[in-house]
Amino acid sequence: MSGLDPSAKRALAWPGDPERPVEECSPQEAKQQFLDGFAQKQLPLEDVDSIQERRIGDIRLKIWRGRGTPGQDAPSLLYLHGGGWVIGAPESHEDICRILANAVGAVVISPDYRLAPEHPFPAAVEDCATTLHWMSEQAGTLGIDTKRILVAGDSAGGNLAAVLALMARDATAPPIIGQVLIYPVTDQSQASDSYRRYAKDFGLTADGMRWFRDHYLPAGADLTDWRASPLSKATLQDVAPAFIVLAGHDVLFDEGLAYAERLQAEAHADLRIWPGQIHGFLSMGGTIPEAQEALDAIAQAWRSMDPALGR
Repeated sequence: MSGLDPSAKRALAWPGDPERPVEECSPQEAKQQFLDGFAQKQLPLEDVDSIQERRIGDIRLKIWRGRGTPGQDAPSLLYLHGGGWVIGAPESHEDICRILANAVGAVVISPDYRLAPEHPFPAAVEDCATTLHWMSEQAGTLGIDTKRILVAGDSAGGNLAAVLALMARDATAPPIIGQVLIYPVTDQSQASDSYRRYAKDFGLTADGMRWFRDHYLPAGADLTDWRASPLSKATLQDVAPAFIVLAGHDVLFDEGLAYAERLQAEAHADLRIWPGQIHGFLSMGGTIPEAQEALDAIAQAWRSMDPALGR
């Protein structure tokens, strides 16, 4: 455990953490265990100007309007929550959504996309794409500018955000101005060396990631399908600018770094690494102060991607 920030060590020793690792749970047990415990390490939720719930068919959306957000032509963010495509909800990442909405003065929208194993791949991709289309179509009602939409997500949500950015580049989804990928899944082979280096004792385990993948992808699925493994996409040229956040002690570190390096070489990307941090640290702001550092960096990156925010 050498090299870990003291805050990460505190988080890993948290007395309220679940006793059963996710890979020893049924999907339903894992879902409930997560919902029961996710808020323990988070900061109190920030006040925002307004909170709404909307629906697109069966997809529930949560919408936060940050303090000082203009009533029309506002910047907006589609935030896709993490949880291995099996657990989580907009509420489990509401702290992040509210902080970013306030920091930028923007509308943040998060869909309660369908989860596996009841709804395996590509259901989550489809629901997130549907939400992006809806944001573009309902921009006037939402008071947002279609030319100022950003996508973001963490972990499995980072995977989905990367996929949406590629779809937007290929004109199968509405255009976006940028993407924020927070310790994203980019390679379903799970063969990188960080799966060995951080296989256990750092929160998210290699066994846990296999459990998530095996519930998300149907048996016999092509692990190189770019909608599941965006690192396998033939070219990343002309994709929207990216800001990537990585934790140094994370099974996903190597694939996140590989994707960031490809984006830097083929498109445009800025990379920030917190070397002493663990997977999920942005959702642990109550015990990990580095979470706020990362959120401040994301807000600054968002401003740099939206020229109107600099005026």
